[in-house]
Amino acid sequence: MYFNRVIVSLAMLIVGSWLAAFVQTNAGEVKVHDIRFVGSSGESMSALLYVPRGVTSENKAPGILAVHGYINSRETQSGFAIEFARRGFVVLALDQRGHGFSDPPAFAAGFGGPDGLAYLRGLPFVDTGNIGLEGHSMGGWASLAAAATDADGYQAMVLEGASTGTMGAPEGTPEFPRNVLVVYSQYDEFAQFMWGARTAPDIVETDKLKTLFDTDTSVEVGKLYGDIEAGTARKLTQPAVTHPGDHLSRRAIGDAAAWFQRVLDGGNDLPASDQIWYWKELGTLIALVGLIALIYPLVEWVVSWPFFRPVTGTPLGHVSNDTASLAITGSLMAIIPALTFFPLQVLASYIIPANLVLPQQMTNGIMLWALGNAAIMLGLFKWWRDQRHVERVDLAMPTDAVIVVRSALAAGICCGFLYGALMLADYFFTIDFRFWVVALKLMSPAHFQMFLIYLLPFTAFFIVLSMALHNQLRVAHRSIAADTCINVGVLALGFVVLLLIQYIPLFAGSTMTIASQPLLTILAIQFVPLMTVVAIISTWCFHKTRQIWVGAFINSIFVTWYIVAGQATQAVPMGMG
Repeated sequence: MYFNRVIVSLAMLIVGSWLAAFVQTNAGEVKVHDIRFVGSSGESMSALLYVPRGVTSENKAPGILAVHGYINSRETQSGFAIEFARRGFVVLALDQRGHGFSDPPAFAAGFGGPDGLAYLRGLPFVDTGNIGLEGHSMGGWASLAAAATDADGYQAMVLEGASTGTMGAPEGTPEFPRNVLVVYSQYDEFAQFMWGARTAPDIVETDKLKTLFDTDTSVEVGKLYGDIEAGTARKLTQPAVTHPGDHLSRRAIGDAAAWFQRVLDGGNDLPASDQIWYWKELGTLIALVGLIALIYPLVEWVVSWPFFRPVTGTPLGHVSNDTASLAITGSLMAIIPALTFFPLQVLASYIIPANLVLPQQMTNGIMLWALGNAAIMLGLFKWWRDQRHVERVDLAMPTDAVIVVRSALAAGICCGFLYGALMLADYFFTIDFRFWVVALKLMSPAHFQMFLIYLLPFTAFFIVLSMALHNQLRVAHRSIAADTCINVGVLALGFVVLLLIQYIPLFAGSTMTIASQPLLTILAIQFVPLMTVVAIISTWCFHKTRQIWVGAFINSIFVTWYIVAGQATQAVPMGMG
């Protein structure tokens, strides 16, 4: 079984990475370059540059600047970038300021949009008379900032799930921006914030959109307004997806590609329905699952080393809880994290603003949520034991320093192999491991510094969580499969219910139940697969070592890496200023 796990996981990593690269390069017809360039204020900027075959300084091609949204990265736009490049456009998929590998802080310098446009226009093989700007969400504001900075530097724009006049972005007028397509999905969570409308379909009635489209009546979906030659063309489309769903929508991506083909000169004449980007998503998903699967044989292998034998304990008995106690404990562990998800993260924005030491605001919110839940779990479990007079057979967490330190080293070695696999995929295939907005990325030196700081509080959380899972909910002789299913349900089900509570009204034509939290609701989507992985890792490691330490440390390293590498950095960390 051990070698089967190794073979399967490595095969998934290799095949998935190859498939993603094959699609991303359009079977070799497009070169994808990982680039860095210096912005106007001296900061390092990061991007992926897609160059179709045959494009040279003598055979120039139109260019498109593609910019992702908040707490995402350049790879999030790969669906758009792949289809633009297949149609003959040079594409610069930019990391916004403070995102991915671009220097912080986020929101600075027009979100990085003006610097991205300047770099694209400076490429000798780009036809500077045919440049488009495409941005999703906050990336739309970056596109607007670029257009305002260089009014003659572009010919067309696509605002995907974005709006004019929000968060400092320039207001829209009948003349600005030039030749704009607004793709605003029917179930977009940010209708109130972006356009001042109750729901996404209602934006057609807002003064902001009417001003942009130069009309006194409701904006008609699919109708072409204005004149392309005069630069006043406007069009609205509304795919039947959510805000983040634009990245997985053939309609949203096809509308953007068709608009640039219509407005810009040059490129290949492919129909909007001719798309292959989703095979790249499948490839990186296979690779991501393969990476998670690799943890199974890695743990088995590492803990078998003579040095790490102390981390493997003796078989444990069951905890003397009755069925009712187990049900109550499991229910509390499922419900409380979901109930506190919004309040504690909102609180963090007031009491732990981004700073030199803790420079990522969203990570600060997740950190406070994690520490708050650790405290709640400890308090409730102590109260429950006192009330029920429950005796523990063991704690599954001997505090011998040798065991703890060697468990941490074993976890570090396992995660080091995972990080090495991602480095190889990046080097050979220019990809990360992801599906949609769930992405595992490499860390920059600044990210690694932040990782070390955030690691401590997340480690405390996962120690408490593991203690609860494998003491409070442990039953003798239960199989690893059964334990895994139960633990996945305990950790992920609350977030599934939270999302259902939010999205059922939205899909029914109303607003989300808690309409004031669209961003945190979208973040909660990631917590379903993330907590599923946490449960799988924790259960597997506990069954292999009969102690909580290795699983707790792997989860703390893996989740801290995942969060820090994928979040926006709002303040300049110590040592970078």
